Amino acid sequence: MARMKFLCDADRCIECNACVTACKNANEVPWGINRRRVVTINDGKPGERSVSMACMHCNDAPCAAVCPVDCFYTTADAVVLHNKDLCIGCGYCFYACPFGAPQYPKTTNFGSLGKMDKCTYCSGGPEEADGSAAEYAKYGANRMAEGKLPLCAEMCSTKSLLAGDGEMIASIYAERVKTRGYSSGVWGWNTAYQETINV
Repeated sequence: MARMKFLCDADRCIECNACVTACKNANEVPWGINRRRVVTINDGKPGERSVSMACMHCNDAPCAAVCPVDCFYTTADAVVLHNKDLCIGCGYCFYACPFGAPQYPKTTNFGSLGKMDKCTYCSGGPEEADGSAAEYAKYGANRMAEGKLPLCAEMCSTKSLLAGDGEMIASIYAERVKTRGYSSGVWGWNTAYQETINV
């Protein structure tokens, strides 16, 4: 079975935010929540880079390790999901995640912030999910069930954001590095997957 991963090639990202917009539209994410966001590093300085960030669906997900109610689980495709019916909104996952992926859906007083929300890799909710309107309202689109990749990656005009089988996207990135003759690094890959891409 494929090991699904994300990769953002910082040399190609033009900070257009198409990935952010596609995610919000496909999943009808509430105002104030961004399951995906574009972060610019060294803004306005030499070496400026933009990186599209979301849940990286880590091999050994720190969010799952700290959750006191075990609402996080990993699918057969290695996508890290969480069950909002079990979530108590404690926020431990938010603090444990190196990518800032889990977020509160509300901006009110602590304790009334709601249950956490995060990128689902466009694979809906819990494995026993039925594809209903209620599931969509809670978790968003289930494009994986339709054999499609996350919409954020499909909408990336420069193909900076890649999603799919980890070995395949690593080989695409390695080929890009070989063609351009240098690499500025694959942001988050080693942190999330405890491996490097051989180029």
